[in-house]
Amino acid sequence: MARMDQERFSRIVTEHSGAVANYLRRRLYPLSVSDLDDLVEETMIVVWRRLNDVPPDAELAWTLGVARNVLRNARRARARRSAMEGHVRTPGYDASAEDHVLADAGVREALAALDDDERDIVLLNAWDGLDTHALAAYYAISTNAAAVRLSRAQRRFRDLLATADVS
Repeated sequence: MARMDQERFSRIVTEHSGAVANYLRRRLYPLSVSDLDDLVEETMIVVWRRLNDVPPDAELAWTLGVARNVLRNARRARARRSAMEGHVRTPGYDASAEDHVLADAGVREALAALDDDERDIVLLNAWDGLDTHALAAYYAISTNAAAVRLSRAQRRFRDLLATADVS
């Protein structure tokens, strides 16, 4: 690889590995915290291999998109291992990392009522600070489509929060 590519990759790792680790940590369940370093490393390996595909104006969003796929692959691998070993967990709701972090029961209830895609885009915006341009890069869609998705998800979240039954 050219020296400029190496420098760019080093800069991406330095600037964004913390955000990638935080992104993965908040979404890690059902994987173990001990898997976190491996997931960050695997994400950066993909970034290295596809460095020419990383948009210069959306490096973090693109890298978080890679992390999302790495996490999905790790979850699928874990599920396959569990099924093969015969240790499939009983169905039911296990609290996610978001549930443990959030202290407000109304917010927790409203987030739980959102579907996975709505919750993901709301949290990417609120927790990870991705604006519509970065969300567009993350989802590989247009900025307008990202703005519409975010707006709809936020509106549904506000509606659910307003009607949350917290006793």
